[in-house]
Amino acid sequence: MAKSPRKKRLSVYLEPEIMQALAAHAARRNQSLSLIAEAGIASFLSPDAAERQEAALIRRLDQMDRHLTRLERDLGIAVETLAVFVRFWLTTTRPCRNPPNRPPAPAPQSATTLSSLRSGADWCRGRSSGRRLRRRWRKRRSPYRSDEKFALR
Repeated sequence: MAKSPRKKRLSVYLEPEIMQALAAHAARRNQSLSLIAEAGIASFLSPDAAERQEAALIRRLDQMDRHLTRLERDLGIAVETLAVFVRFWLTTTRPCRNPPNRPPAPAPQSATTLSSLRSGADWCRGRSSGRRLRRRWRKRRSPYRSDEKFALR
């Protein structure tokens, strides 16, 4: 039986931070410091190390590309949502009649506004404005029927 060649001894000086990281890694793996150091040196010197590094770099770049694509899609959705909201807001909100530096003109009091104020005041006092409404509806004709009997009385 052939005897395996004996390993050669190497003394290496390491910075304290690197030595602590090496010791922590060896403790996590439950292996000796020299075995971890030997594996690291072998990996560094192996001919396919460059290929593995390139593959790791490509995986990382692909992952970053997917994240950026997802962010771009989410940003597009947010911009479209904001545009829909602004369009809705502008179509449902009345424009200002007065410029901001002029005081607003008093609103004209129409008959409907006055009647609604009266009915609101009546409601606050506990009075019913039903009589006034019934009188108003009797005078009107129904827009759907030509005869008078379908009007609200």
